[in-house]
Amino acid sequence: MSNTAVGLPVGRGLLYLIVAGAAWGTAGAAASLVYRASDMGPVALSFWRCAGGLALLLAVRLRPRRRPGPRGGRPAVREPLGPKALRVGLTGLGLALFQTAYFAAVEATGLAVATVVTLGAGPVLIALGARLIMGERLGRGGSAAVVGALTGLCVLVLGGGGATVRPWGVALAVLSAAGYSAMTLLTRWWGRDGRVDGASTTVWAFAVTTVCLLPLGLAEGLIPHTARPGHLLALLVYVAAVPTALAYALFFAGAAVVRSAAVSVIMLLEPVCAAVLAVGLLGERLTPATLAGTLLMLGSVAGLALAEARAASTERLAAPEEALLV
Repeated sequence: MSNTAVGLPVGRGLLYLIVAGAAWGTAGAAASLVYRASDMGPVALSFWRCAGGLALLLAVRLRPRRRPGPRGGRPAVREPLGPKALRVGLTGLGLALFQTAYFAAVEATGLAVATVVTLGAGPVLIALGARLIMGERLGRGGSAAVVGALTGLCVLVLGGGGATVRPWGVALAVLSAAGYSAMTLLTRWWGRDGRVDGASTTVWAFAVTTVCLLPLGLAEGLIPHTARPGHLLALLVYVAAVPTALAYALFFAGAAVVRSAAVSVIMLLEPVCAAVLAVGLLGERLTPATLAGTLLMLGSVAGLALAEARAASTERLAAPEEALLV
């Protein structure tokens, strides 16, 4: 099955994933500013993030627009209602598990350990799942990129030392990684038959996630106390628009055409961007470990993106030869 089954070139899918990873990296800094400006909790913030992102995505989809006619006389393939409901339901549950378990892990064992376990276990789980379920292989270059990216992540997050490891927090972080891995693998699996609409998947996944987070948000308290309501509202709008509506729309579109293990490594751009913002926006000190980890991860992501684009080009060149043999 060609990676361009859903009509999106692999190169553009890679670009979408890079932008999504960078946008996700701004969410942590925005959340820190939200916590400084109010008493909002992590679950409530996650709920408003998803609810706001859902509202923005619905507004875009409901906007009147001209429908392009079919190209080349090929009718559009519609996905049956049953499989679509199963897909968006499982994707939404994976998204809710990923976000909520991660916030809980941060509270239980701290940001450093929670981040290194979640984002470190994610690529491993995805690579294993993609190999067992879809037969995807990274090759030597891809495997080296995974190792380099994980090494850079460990240097980036744990370079400062002083991390406290708590078993319950580690378990929550692994649970978060499992949710993220399931979401990525399902998106890639269903994207191979060409029936997945990335925009529709994003909207419905956020609807499911919002419903799942509502009772937890009500228990924590959805309405925060703040002395700067305008500032808080602007931050919430940003969180809903850029690292949520935009980033997840790009992620689901790109993850449908790029190999799952490659997706997991490219998404490690998130902690790189978070580290840069922590220094430039939040005033944290740039250490040699932070700089080394950032450069190592950026180099690994760039190398993997080139390997993925090269593999897609080889696949396209081989396709006509296979057609002649049939």
